Amino acid sequence: MNSDERPPTDYRRLRKQTERRLLIASILLLVIVGGGLIGLIFGPVEMLAALPCLLSGAGAILGLYLLLVVIERWINR
Repeated sequence: MNSDERPPTDYRRLRKQTERRLLIASILLLVIVGGGLIGLIFGPVEMLAALPCLLSGAGAILGLYLLLVVIERWINR
C-alpha cells in the first residue's frame, strides 16, 4: 500500500456515532444544565418540581429520534 492510499472510511458508522453523541449531549444539556440553572435561580424545591417537565422533554427528543431511526430502517428495508 502506497503512502498516498488511505483505507476506506465508513461514513455511515461515523454519521450514526455523531447522531448518538448529539442526542446524548442535547438530553444531558436539557436535564443537567437546565435543571442546574433552575436550581440556581429559583432554588432546589423548584428544580425538583421542574424535573418531570425536563425529563418529559428529554423523552420527547428521544422518542422523535427513535421514530426517525425506525422510519429510516423501514425505508432501507
